[in-house]
Amino acid sequence: MPPANRPPAPSESFPTRVHALVRLIPRGRVMSYGDVAAALGHPRAARGVGRALAGLPDDTDVPWWRVLNRNGEISSPALDHISARQRAILEGEGVEFDHRGRMDRERLGWWPPEEGTDPR
Repeated sequence: MPPANRPPAPSESFPTRVHALVRLIPRGRVMSYGDVAAALGHPRAARGVGRALAGLPDDTDVPWWRVLNRNGEISSPALDHISARQRAILEGEGVEFDHRGRMDRERLGWWPPEEGTDPR
């Protein structure tokens, strides 16, 4: 497992790179599935990001809940207990949702810093 505080290496598998990048998303910030894919150099692999996150064990250290769809919505079906859990975790981190169940990606969206820059 790669360290939690470094960007993913291009030589690692796609799911491993997804997990490494998602670990970098700060508390209270989010990325879309497409943003994660694009940041890894695969802009058309949003579904692959979803598959990489869906297969995580319950005790994972990867903050999968910080990845939403392109509209800033939770993608799990509303009947699924995972969507309620994801929303509760995000709200606990200070993420607010509007009446449509969307959060403000302009304000809360995150992008990894350029290599060699201070991530703060």
